[in-house]
Amino acid sequence: MGAERLGYHRQRVGKSDRFLRACRRQPVDGTPVWFMRQAGRYLGEYRAVRERHGLLEICRTPELAAEVTLQPVRALGVDAAILFSDLLLPLEPLGVPFHFAEGEGPVIDAPVRSPADVDRLRRFDPREELRSVLETIRLVRRELEGKVPLIGFAGAPFTLASYAVEGGRSTTFAATKALMYGDPPAWHRLAGLLAEVAGDYLRAQAEAGAQALQVFDSWVGALDAADYREFVLPHVKALFARAGGLVPVVHFGTGTAHLLALQREAGGDVIGLDWRVPLDEGWRAVGDGAGVQGNLDPAALLGPRARLLSRVDEVMARAGGRPGHVFNLGHGILPTTPVDNVKAVVDHVHDHAARRAGSG
Repeated sequence: MGAERLGYHRQRVGKSDRFLRACRRQPVDGTPVWFMRQAGRYLGEYRAVRERHGLLEICRTPELAAEVTLQPVRALGVDAAILFSDLLLPLEPLGVPFHFAEGEGPVIDAPVRSPADVDRLRRFDPREELRSVLETIRLVRRELEGKVPLIGFAGAPFTLASYAVEGGRSTTFAATKALMYGDPPAWHRLAGLLAEVAGDYLRAQAEAGAQALQVFDSWVGALDAADYREFVLPHVKALFARAGGLVPVVHFGTGTAHLLALQREAGGDVIGLDWRVPLDEGWRAVGDGAGVQGNLDPAALLGPRARLLSRVDEVMARAGGRPGHVFNLGHGILPTTPVDNVKAVVDHVHDHAARRAGSG
């Protein structure tokens, strides 16, 4: 996938372009590092905002969402910002309203369980219905210009569908699989619509100024390879095609060691690896045509500093200095994580190149 087709020439890269260069598998002066959920409850600055505003209020208010997006960049010195938003925002304009219940997470008010439910959903233009998110991107880009790049994101069809069908979070995805197996045409209509919506949303984010994108298929590891190929792969391919290849895209999932080659087939310049697979083994499964992102266990940040940094060193050793590695966790930062440990990881990754040069 060449730089010209990806449209990199259309993006203004800031002074700190480590992350974007790594996404292109180009040489970098040091491994870039950022974290999923790097804006969240572990940060005192974020908790102060949440004391005054609800989660969805923040997501839908560009000035608040921009401030929260910028907090970890200031506090941690990470190499990329990721848009503060919520994966489920596209569901409401689709006709799937939801709310957040204290201690329970998202709750879908009317789950999508039948062909009739699927057929009631409506297409929409994210430039209109989700314009507050796009305005947040524009605000953040003005603040970050010449500093670090901004990552936008959207949910993949299976993960969005799993929330819509299950009615919230799930550990078994029984209702989702029942729809897939019991009525494949209805499933494909649902997944196809979600691919269109997510693809258009990602493209709109890139056009608004996001310099990279991440596709979250957080729960697709619940499927085996055969089901992924039948029920997911065509729709993720369609999502990537619709997103337009304007900027680099990270394709992320958890519990996906058995799906990595299929995820690479589906699309993405960088494939996210979780902590359940050693990074070098995961990269072999992905193949030479893509970079990888990951893959420290988020719980390692809760342990003693020496053990934590030893685990960071192991990830870096398995990456072996190959172009295309973006350091991250295997999933999001946990709310009880000490901020000092997160900052220590950033500094340790940034110092890695100097340590290697000194030992060479």
